[in-house]
Amino acid sequence: MKIIVIDDDKLVALSLKTILENTGSIEIAAMGHSGEEAIALYRRHKPDVMLMDIRMQGMTGLEAGEMILREDQSARILYLTTFSDDEYIVKALNIGAKGYILKQDFNGIEPALQAVMNGQRVFGEQVISRLPELMNGKESFDYQSAGLTDKEWELTTLVAQGKSNKEIAGEMYLSEGTVRNYLSQILEKLDLRDRTQLAIFYFNHK
Repeated sequence: MKIIVIDDDKLVALSLKTILENTGSIEIAAMGHSGEEAIALYRRHKPDVMLMDIRMQGMTGLEAGEMILREDQSARILYLTTFSDDEYIVKALNIGAKGYILKQDFNGIEPALQAVMNGQRVFGEQVISRLPELMNGKESFDYQSAGLTDKEWELTTLVAQGKSNKEIAGEMYLSEGTVRNYLSQILEKLDLRDRTQLAIFYFNHK
């Protein structure tokens, strides 16, 4: 796996490089220390995953990530953050980042990178559980006006609760294939990218 590490703290960047290269399965294609460098390095190396800090002087990691994702929607960007960065977590979710991890959790970085490489997202339960608090919920929302049926809104609610397709199928007495079909229809109706954005939509409108 080829990755780029972006962090304006050069000591952190070097530590990440050392830890990840020692796994034997990760190649550090380049390191950078600013949002501007992140964009240039992504264009040059096209990494499998970009591991990027959020708070940086000048252009932030979020601004850089947004520009990268505009150019390449398939870009896998994994952010480094801290628990206190609530507003940044919401923005990371909205722009289509593949996840966030804590700088303090060095042991969790390599598994998170592998998960992203395998097509997963690594927004943990701590983010999903905080979404109601992070988002400015609207008390009344006519989901039918958005073109959703009762069953589709029920499924949306279960997605927002962090349920897997298998768990949703069990609760709604549907097959997993039917759940996937419903989910695709809901995302298309709401013009959303994935189930993470659907969870945000739910908490922003419930």
